[in-house]
Amino acid sequence: MRSWPAPDLPALSVTGPEVELHDTATGSLVTVSPSGAARLYACGITPYDATHLGHAATYVAWDLLNRAWRHAGHEVRYVQNVTDVDDPLLERATKVGVDWVALAERETELFRQDMTALRVIPPEAYVGAVESIPLVVTLIERLQEAGAIYQVDDDLYFSVTADPAFGQESQLSREEMLTIFPERGGDPDRPGKKDPLDCVVWRGERPDEPSWESPFGRGRPGWHIECAAISLDELGETIDVQAGGSDLVFPHHEMCANHVQVATGKPFAQVYAHAGMVAYDGEKMSKSLGNLVFVSQLRNSDVDPMAIRLALLRHHYRSDWEWVDDELWAAVDSLEDWRRAFATPTGAPSGPVVTEVLAAMAADLDAPRAVAAVEAWVRATLDGDASEDGAPAAVRDVVDAALGLV
Repeated sequence: MRSWPAPDLPALSVTGPEVELHDTATGSLVTVSPSGAARLYACGITPYDATHLGHAATYVAWDLLNRAWRHAGHEVRYVQNVTDVDDPLLERATKVGVDWVALAERETELFRQDMTALRVIPPEAYVGAVESIPLVVTLIERLQEAGAIYQVDDDLYFSVTADPAFGQESQLSREEMLTIFPERGGDPDRPGKKDPLDCVVWRGERPDEPSWESPFGRGRPGWHIECAAISLDELGETIDVQAGGSDLVFPHHEMCANHVQVATGKPFAQVYAHAGMVAYDGEKMSKSLGNLVFVSQLRNSDVDPMAIRLALLRHHYRSDWEWVDDELWAAVDSLEDWRRAFATPTGAPSGPVVTEVLAAMAADLDAPRAVAAVEAWVRATLDGDASEDGAPAAVRDVVDAALGLV
């Protein structure tokens, strides 16, 4: 699947620190030490509606990680999927009376446009669920050989007890899992399952649903097995970071890790990183509630995409927060000040702010700390501070390279 064009990034004359990242599995900061290229897998969209600000905040977060790794001297191998066949997509296509393939293609293209406007570095591999079906089949066969797959009617299920590490990524109790599982696509009450938490890896053909040939009969993949198969094929048996929104901790990321670990006998990820949820009008943004603020609508209203990005960066990626329209207009005003300061012949000392921005981004992607450092420099510069170490171009370049703002 086609990705989107990469933004131009200025080369920095300084190297940033190694990146520390919060790990959901341990609840602690971990210094991510890639062996070779840093390997990042981020779960992508299910393309049945446009990119809302919750999506944007999540993908901007992993963009910050991508940039921080590069500044620490690492190459980055970034992979993202598109769940271009799944129940929500099919349901939406039926509801609005359009072909599900056309709907998926349209919304994926809109997502590409939004990511381009927000200057998000694209993944090296952007893989759709449909094109990953041969990979899914191969992984299911490996899991069958490990004795982790069983059949219920025409469907195949993964047995969570096959992985002794089940539950270690999410750190949830069984009671918590049983509460969350049906809310996020699980079917704990299905007769014939060995364990209520077992998840489907191959869904047998249903009337009026798309299906594909396989050794298990016609059907389509389950949700979790897709990401596991893509990551395994593109990044290898153990990756550095599996990333996504906090609503993916369980069951999605837990199950992905379990699939790979049973197939390989190795830990799936060094770190499990999760972004917080963005609310609007008092509730988490969701398609079911309809309280969505779309990136494309803001762009089409002549809002500078860099103001959208700056408004997102003023919140730490792990925090849950609420979008307030006034924050966007404040970001528009701030950008005007920043650009005026960058255009001055000389300004406040630049070395300390460059160091602080890189240090903040290496410290669990602390964008609010980095933004505060830049704003302090901007105020000092616009107030007339002109020092020998005042190099506005150096500050502009680190803001571009580390924060993605121009």
